[in-house]
Amino acid sequence: MANRVLVSVQEDLDSPLWLENVQPFVQKVLKAFNFDGEEISILFCNDSYMQELNSNYRGIDSPTDVLSFENDEEYEDEEGKWLCAGDIAISLDTLPVNAAYFEQTENDEIKRLLVHGILHLNGYDHEPEHIEKGVEPECEMLVKQENLLKELKNESVIK
Repeated sequence: MANRVLVSVQEDLDSPLWLENVQPFVQKVLKAFNFDGEEISILFCNDSYMQELNSNYRGIDSPTDVLSFENDEEYEDEEGKWLCAGDIAISLDTLPVNAAYFEQTENDEIKRLLVHGILHLNGYDHEPEHIEKGVEPECEMLVKQENLLKELKNESVIK
């Protein structure tokens, strides 16, 4: 069975030109991590909305780059049985800031944020370690993330 990927943009924001490229990339990530019959939703938003989410759900009153919300509820429709893996929110405001900090393209950064969010939906965590410029990660989640990003280096979301 395939996976279902729902991609949306915060209501008052313009859709990025590359939005249609998110779903095919995410399908490759889901396949690489052996997701099967799972549904995820991805919302692209601004820092203000991300700060609101971060404050409401994590008690942190500041924006962040990516948030994941696990769901794990099942439902059935005409196509079969689905597991709602959860929701991912990504800040379009923070995307270029992170890309500049890590000295990489926005394409590489959006791929990192998508993979990172998906790993969280799959039960991985990296606390207290975070990706840092010039530092090789040690925890399982971040190593897995970086290894998959190397495998998908020629894939493009933002062209």
